[in-house]
Amino acid sequence: MTSAQTLRLIWPQWQGAGSENYPLLFNELPSDQARLGYAVGTKVIEAMLPPHAGPTETVPVPMDIPDDEVSGGIENREISLEQLQAANALIKRHDPERIFTVGGDCSVSVAPFSWLAGKYGSDLAMVWIDSHPDVGTSASDYPGYHAMAVSALLGKVDPDFTDALPSLLDPSKTALAGLHSWTDDDFPNISSWGLSSFSPEDLRESSDSLLAWLAGTGASKVAIHFDVDTVDANQVQLGLGFNEGGLLAEQARRVIDDIAAAYDVVGLTVAEFIPRNVMFLQSLLGGAPLTD
Repeated sequence: MTSAQTLRLIWPQWQGAGSENYPLLFNELPSDQARLGYAVGTKVIEAMLPPHAGPTETVPVPMDIPDDEVSGGIENREISLEQLQAANALIKRHDPERIFTVGGDCSVSVAPFSWLAGKYGSDLAMVWIDSHPDVGTSASDYPGYHAMAVSALLGKVDPDFTDALPSLLDPSKTALAGLHSWTDDDFPNISSWGLSSFSPEDLRESSDSLLAWLAGTGASKVAIHFDVDTVDANQVQLGLGFNEGGLLAEQARRVIDDIAAAYDVVGLTVAEFIPRNVMFLQSLLGGAPLTD
């Protein structure tokens, strides 16, 4: 397919991450600055990308700090729902064959992958490469919407979010890859919903187990979500938390490349990059002479 058939979706959403995380995981900066990390990370990734000949859309995301009200078990519920609807409208405008999404917290995959599920139906499988399962619900202890992204795609969250989606994914065609960090209250959802999962140890030497699972789905097209915190923080810390024991960068890239060699990748999301040094330097230089 040509680049004209691929929508590049830039979505600097950051409100899906629970506000409680920042004093614990990113205390180099004041919390109100640290919380914008996913938005800054989106800009950094966008700046690194080559020019795109096809359509590009940017989902408008407010940068003011919200009240962090928890409604229906979801922090910043209304903001997250409004942004989901805005992304849906932008995608619908182009009716793309493929979508490359740059985020942003993990929930930026919900709108594009739902669109792709509606377009390709049972011919679509999803591989969610992430240290975390993102199968939280409104009943979970942690109210961050980004930890409910897979649940949203399966119709397991607030019905207003489900109603906003053009289609849902099939749990039997959903795999969590690189999974090794979870909370006890959400982890049972993986088996009860019929999801498949692969630990870093399953994928270190080869992608064969994941490829065998994909073959069993009967799908020819794949949507891949790549949360950069999957990369072992002992090699490089790319995400918000210091997640040890994940895949090495070259292993994660090999998994993506092996999928792309065997299947038609119609969706790819890169999410949850926190450019800590960039943001620290930004703070250091803020208001310096001659900078404005």
